[in-house]
Amino acid sequence: MYRKIVVPIDLAHADRMEGAITMAADLAKLYGATVCYLGATTPTPSSVAHSPEEYKEKLAAFALKEAQAHGQDVTTHMILSHDPTATLDDDLVKAVDEMDADLVVMATHVPHIGDRIWASNGGNLARRTKASVCLVRAPA
Repeated sequence: MYRKIVVPIDLAHADRMEGAITMAADLAKLYGATVCYLGATTPTPSSVAHSPEEYKEKLAAFALKEAQAHGQDVTTHMILSHDPTATLDDDLVKAVDEMDADLVVMATHVPHIGDRIWASNGGNLARRTKASVCLVRAPA
């Protein structure tokens, strides 16, 4: 059913995404799919990395750790964005479409009042891509 599963990862908060990571790994095993960890960074230093090159290395190291933990092949894809706050939704849609993903498994927060006004990243992906989107809430 699925051949390419994309998992958007925020390396600054990867510890809160374990549910989505595990679900993606389990689905990949079930369907023989590839998992691609998708991360976004800026060209300027951030709390995660000093440069895009360092971020790419950290994303690859994260993916390798998950590949070893779950016993599967994984890939990575890095988005370079000058303003992720303003362009993240568009960047995610573009990357998911370019990768021809079947499924996006992503962590999400517990809904709050603001979600009635502004759609979530996952909601935007579900409306704007052909991929199915599975949102996984972190434990409260």
